[in-house]
Amino acid sequence: MARPVWNGTISFGLLNVPVQIFSGERSVDLHFRLLDSRDKKPIRYERVNSDTGEEVAWKDIVKAFEYEKGNYVVIPEQELRAAAPEITETVEIQAFVERDAISPMYFEKPYFLVPGRKAEKGYVLLRETLKKTGRIGIGKVVIRTRQYLSALMPQGDALLLNLMRFPQELIQPDQFALPEGKLSDYRISAPELKMAEQLIDSMTVGWKPADYQDDFRDKLHKFIQRRIAKGSGSKRREQDESPPIPKGDTNVVDFMALLKKSLAAKGGKSTSQRPRAAAHRKERAPSRRSA
Repeated sequence: MARPVWNGTISFGLLNVPVQIFSGERSVDLHFRLLDSRDKKPIRYERVNSDTGEEVAWKDIVKAFEYEKGNYVVIPEQELRAAAPEITETVEIQAFVERDAISPMYFEKPYFLVPGRKAEKGYVLLRETLKKTGRIGIGKVVIRTRQYLSALMPQGDALLLNLMRFPQELIQPDQFALPEGKLSDYRISAPELKMAEQLIDSMTVGWKPADYQDDFRDKLHKFIQRRIAKGSGSKRREQDESPPIPKGDTNVVDFMALLKKSLAAKGGKSTSQRPRAAAHRKERAPSRRSA
């Protein structure tokens, strides 16, 4: 069983629901070590005093804020939490908004909220009300001495707390040179738009998260296993490890031709023809090269 990040409370209006907060993600990254190329010994990072050069133990390290160059004020974490305990232990819901009103840019990291002892009624009441109204709660929460904007939303039988970015943490799209104006300004014709819609429709499926895997991580695992099998001292690269040299791109693109080929590969030119096209594919599968 995972350990909770903290025990706290969901607060909205005059209602309070005791909860535990658990991380909703796990790390599956491959972690590499840095080695000295001369003897393959691990490189160690040390915490050293900038004046004496001596290593400092964790027990002797404190957090401090540099209010001006070379001047610090030490802020022990226990005192920081004690300064505002009601903030550090509460998900304070300030408002409710429509679920689709928030841009995906704002969402950062999910946490599961689990009801505390004898708090199931308030938990279920809040969860089911959010489902029925299609709303999510917006509030603030402090985790490890940092305050986050957060969104409280139902997820099956759970209440999910999604940490969000504050507006000042985001770069707005008007900072970039993005294409504006009418479709005709970019020579996009009505047939091209219609065919692009048909292509998207032909590729539309139900959302099944299990259908999507981290292919790069799997290939990296296989590459590492091959290196282990060959021996780490070998310098020879396998022939299939060399990536192909990419060809130069061009701005002159025949979109209609590409759209027609894409639709043909998907089995038809329109949604109404898709079932018959699928049957045709069973009778005559495309060659490996065309696929």
